[in-house]
Amino acid sequence: MKRVVMIMLLSWIAGCASSGGGAGGEQQNTVDTEASAKIHTELAALYYGQQRYAIALDELKYALRMNSKYAPAYGVRGLVHMALLEDRKADDDFSRSLDLDSKDSGTRNNYGWFLCQRGREKEAMGQFMEAVKNPLYATPEKAYLNAGLCSRKSGKIKDAETYLQQALYIQPKMSEALMGMADISFTKADYAGAKSYLLKLARNGAELSAADLLLAIRVEKKLGDKNAEASYKLQLRKRFPDSRETQLMLSGDR
Repeated sequence: MKRVVMIMLLSWIAGCASSGGGAGGEQQNTVDTEASAKIHTELAALYYGQQRYAIALDELKYALRMNSKYAPAYGVRGLVHMALLEDRKADDDFSRSLDLDSKDSGTRNNYGWFLCQRGREKEAMGQFMEAVKNPLYATPEKAYLNAGLCSRKSGKIKDAETYLQQALYIQPKMSEALMGMADISFTKADYAGAKSYLLKLARNGAELSAADLLLAIRVEKKLGDKNAEASYKLQLRKRFPDSRETQLMLSGDR
């Protein structure tokens, strides 16, 4: 149904484009091609979220045919190429998007995450910090979160803690940041602190991943809370029976 609505909307845009004339018509055509590029980019983002990458690339091809300088289309295409492990194409697309719109903090955050995942942590941190400098960035907590996770990945625990705390200052219920702080607390042997973050996650109704549950098991084991440990173990076995984390848990039980 969403697809039908989008097709109808595109038909309306095409009709508007064909009805213009003279200088006013040219101006209308520019507006219409911009709107069309936006619609196809948004569709591509939806398909990307569904891991339907081929269709997403088709939508982006059409978007850029409408407007070859539409920065968000390059940003979304960078994400698609990242998912497909086409790193050079992803790098080129993120860079092109930022060349066209250097103030797009969302793209800077995505580019930073790409760089971090490819072992280019220093470059990644530069992108995250540029993202949060923009006072118009609606979700700076996302860039702070990724800066924290990237710092943790490169072994900079103190920096990771600082960035994650900044994310939580902006969005106190941010599950990923709470879990990141639980992990850091465990690393620092602050098991009570780790448990406090896990309890906050539980109060927020967050659904833990297999990795999260394994960390929770280890925290409760250190604290000697056998009931809580058994509860997390049951969740891990039930929800992720074939996961690597379940195998690690079972091997630790022997």
